[in-house]
Amino acid sequence: MSADAPKKRPPQPVRAYGDRIGDGAVQMSFTLPVPASARAKEAARQYAESHGLRQVLVATMERAGNDFSFFVVYGRSEHTLDYSTIEVPEVEVPAWSAKEVNAVIKDKLGRKVVVVGACTGSDAHTVGIDAIMNMKGFAGSKGLESYPWIAAHNLGAQVDNVALLARAKELRADAVLVSQVVTQRDVHKDNAGELMLLAKKRDMRDLMFLLGGPRIDNKLARELGYDAGFGPGTRPNEVASFIVDTLIARKERS
Repeated sequence: MSADAPKKRPPQPVRAYGDRIGDGAVQMSFTLPVPASARAKEAARQYAESHGLRQVLVATMERAGNDFSFFVVYGRSEHTLDYSTIEVPEVEVPAWSAKEVNAVIKDKLGRKVVVVGACTGSDAHTVGIDAIMNMKGFAGSKGLESYPWIAAHNLGAQVDNVALLARAKELRADAVLVSQVVTQRDVHKDNAGELMLLAKKRDMRDLMFLLGGPRIDNKLARELGYDAGFGPGTRPNEVASFIVDTLIARKERS
């Protein structure tokens, strides 16, 4: 075996946990297009069993509009997976504080980093982009607007993809941050993917594009053509660190 070959992890079987390790306890919720009744409750139990759950208990049945019922069920799953085989492309981010990010920009780049962010398409939820961009920030980490060596431009919500690219070009952005909160019928994937197609057509793919949101991870973002993806709980200094570290790496390669 080559010395550079990755080491194989020992098997690590895991199963869902409830009251004790390995008991397979699972909670499942769903809506069925039937009115709440004893028949509906039995239908929910059988529906859960059809997914492989055993010892099913229908804990909640609530009316969810005309001829619809919402259920919460508990059961036990016999399925086990080998955690050692799981591979996920994670974002590699330097552990820099806001103060360190600014110092690195000043020392390594010698100019302000321009960042443009928006919640795009029909999505009107700015909570994600505001957490990263606004002065207040998130979880004790101040937003990019507070960084003296970052010129942060938050365009807000429902920004058209064409308008976002035009503004990024006008401002000579280094990085474009896209937030997608609404995910019904995978609209977040469609809208985010459309932006990357437009960026390629307009010869703007040299910019750094980052995607964030509650249903976003690095794997999905990369599949859609972005440089990185950030999910729930991401702090502003993590995004800033990734942007600056990437810009420095690109500068050193040029």
